[in-house]
Amino acid sequence: MRSAIDFSSWPSALATLLGLLLATLLMVGIRLLFMQTMQKRRERENRQINERLKTLIAAYKTLGGSFTGSLHVRPTHLRELRQAGPEEAAASSERQRRMRDAVEAALSDVILLGTPEQVALAAAAARDLAAGRSVETAALVVSLRQFIREALDLEPIAPGTEIPPQGPLRPGSGQGGGRRAGAGEEGGARRGAGGGGAAGAGGAGMGGMAVGAGLHRAASGDPDDPAAPT
Repeated sequence: MRSAIDFSSWPSALATLLGLLLATLLMVGIRLLFMQTMQKRRERENRQINERLKTLIAAYKTLGGSFTGSLHVRPTHLRELRQAGPEEAAASSERQRRMRDAVEAALSDVILLGTPEQVALAAAAARDLAAGRSVETAALVVSLRQFIREALDLEPIAPGTEIPPQGPLRPGSGQGGGRRAGAGEEGGARRGAGGGGAAGAGGAGMGGMAVGAGLHRAASGDPDDPAAPT
């Protein structure tokens, strides 16, 4: 230690101070690099967790968005309905087909980002859909709910709380919105036609006034009128 720190002369003291300064800068640089690496890793993990939670929450809303009605997913595809004939195709509504498509997308997201238990449940449901069997999503919804609450540090649901089985979210029909949009366009067209008619009537009235003024000047022989005969 005495040989490393020597203050017997100015050159040795300066060399000792420079050595201490370099060692301090090196340790500070290593610490900053380590902290920056850990911060980037933490930010990447947080971003991955947020994206995973966002996707699983959306899947939970799709798979468990209803408590009443039919909680099964009918796997009939639009191509199969066309092959079956118009009568059977009319029996299956567009709403059920949209529900099936939404459930398939949600199951795909769960298989990609879910826990092993959730992946197994989603894969079983996907196999049932592919085989043409009706699917219940209540067990998968319960697993998603528990995982999401734990990931968000929420208190667990009380054991005595009875939650009815949840089924897929029933999408709303788009026919009412289409009718409202068509009525709005028709009303706008009518208002536009009425405005154009009023503007044409106003123009015709102004033209009639100008013609009347010209006839009056011609009949009175106004000397200031350049068109009057001299």
